[in-house]
Amino acid sequence: MKFSGAFTALITPFRRGAVDEEALKKLVKAQVSAGISGLVPCGSTGEAATLSASEKERVVRVVAAAAAGRVPVVAGVGTNDTKKAVSDARAAADWGADALLVLAPYYNKPTQGGLFLHFKAVADAVKLPVVVYNIPGRTGVNIQPATLARIASDCDNVLAVKEASGSLDQVSEILTLTKGRLQVLSGDDSLTLPMMSVGACGVVSVLSNILPRETAALCRAALAGDYARAGRLHRKLFALIRSLFLETNPIPVKAAAHALGLCANELRLPLTPMSPEGWQKLHRELERTGLLTPQARGREG
Repeated sequence: MKFSGAFTALITPFRRGAVDEEALKKLVKAQVSAGISGLVPCGSTGEAATLSASEKERVVRVVAAAAAGRVPVVAGVGTNDTKKAVSDARAAADWGADALLVLAPYYNKPTQGGLFLHFKAVADAVKLPVVVYNIPGRTGVNIQPATLARIASDCDNVLAVKEASGSLDQVSEILTLTKGRLQVLSGDDSLTLPMMSVGACGVVSVLSNILPRETAALCRAALAGDYARAGRLHRKLFALIRSLFLETNPIPVKAAAHALGLCANELRLPLTPMSPEGWQKLHRELERTGLLTPQARGREG
């Protein structure tokens, strides 16, 4: 599987405490129609940490059915217990996922050797392609490039890494050590173009929940070597991207999606809706990019 282009880290719409399956279906169909390269349910943006096992199954099944094979579905698998991660990976394969996004164990803070054994156990348990998810800001541990190279060398179905360390040097080192065998996807919208300029092949995007067409266009331009166009899109979207991270993801993107009529502005504790001050800043950027009208400025996200 080629992991190139813009993959949307899907929000999980809720209504009155339950997963809003109809809103999720509409979101998926809109994403596919806009030219997105893939869909990533049950990740950080999808509030996977507060989804029950049955809800995760429903979300992946609904997304896979709505995508209907038009784009790959990369299901998030995230836990700090290797045995459970293996079980969850096998289950996601049965739910219709085309690939897995496997989060580094959080809280435990394993050694690099422990990280290698964790990902090897998950990869060995399934036949699906695996994307390693490195996000040290949430997990408390950085998967070092040498460890990623070892994982890629020992596990034939580990094909990519979602790299959210924020380090261009790390991306360069990963690509050098793996000789390009391990595909790199940016885990930060603001770094999509910079990472692609040194060899990454796309992004797992929060922004594309609300601007899928533009996010996909940026990636396509960079992949085609049209860095002039990619740069223009990057600069156009940069301030909005920054505003989508004024508060913990997915708080701002849920507020934006609500304002655009995509879903209710409902999150699960301990996450709470965006503050009025944050919403005013975000709304200004949504207005500037033409997504919202000035009349809606006073509306809370």
